[in-house]
Amino acid sequence: MLPEYRTSTDEVQLRKIIEQWAKAVHTKDIAGLTSNYAPDILLFDVVNELQHVGSDAVRNRAAAWLATFEGPIDYEVRDLRITTGDDVAFCHSLNRISATRQDGQHIDMWVRATVCFRKLGGTWMLTHEHSSVPFDGESGKASLELKP
Repeated sequence: MLPEYRTSTDEVQLRKIIEQWAKAVHTKDIAGLTSNYAPDILLFDVVNELQHVGSDAVRNRAAAWLATFEGPIDYEVRDLRITTGDDVAFCHSLNRISATRQDGQHIDMWVRATVCFRKLGGTWMLTHEHSSVPFDGESGKASLELKP
């Protein structure tokens, strides 16, 4: 038998964290973006390196990424799904990034995101984030033109 679906207090808290995260990306607020990162966070990003380990490394990666854009970044979270347990939760979504890079190039792309949380000391902390884009199997190039 499948469990009955209902919005839990934990899910509400996680949605609030993700909303704050999207606002922090928009305003390029590094402290706000990384405020719920666990010290041992593991990030699998869409760009090089293979992984970033620890809150300092992820904070530096976020700062470097945000600095590549002029002005605010439009950031939309769509189709957010959250699953919670007592002290572990995960969510996935499609996220749109639309902004102008420092070189004047405008980007408008969708990425897939999976985010994992652990409840540490009563607070939901982000412990793993995995962002990706699909790629064309023949050319090996990212399929950045796809839209939901």
